[in-house]
Amino acid sequence: MADRSPLTYTFYIAAPPEKVWEGFTSQDSNRVIFMGAELKADLKPGGEIAWLGPGKDGKIIPYVYGKVLRSDPPKVLQYTFATSQSERHSRATVELTPETEATKVVVTHDEWEEDDPNYGFCGDGWPRILSRLKTLLETGKTFKPH
Repeated sequence: MADRSPLTYTFYIAAPPEKVWEGFTSQDSNRVIFMGAELKADLKPGGEIAWLGPGKDGKIIPYVYGKVLRSDPPKVLQYTFATSQSERHSRATVELTPETEATKVVVTHDEWEEDDPNYGFCGDGWPRILSRLKTLLETGKTFKPH
């Protein structure tokens, strides 16, 4: 089975890399951009990363989970990616590069299995997440995702 093409998104956020890194990794900002989901992360290689929230029965479940592959604050965060709907693993890489008055953010989500149902979900989700993060960091507030 052939792999699917990587999903790649580039955004520019008017904030220094340290603030953008914090936006990706702090519990407070994740609660805002992921509509209340709790980020639990051990941001070192081999550490676990998960966004948790209530399932249909009210019990806390991991919406997204994986293992940290690389963490180099405030430059690179890379982790495996799976959801409670599909245990197939892909890989997400967030790269931050300082610009004159902004940070260039490149997200590459790759290593997809051909039949991974998360591909479409992430194709729609990443632009929404990055837009919400950009708005939050630049204005202090954000918008509902749908």
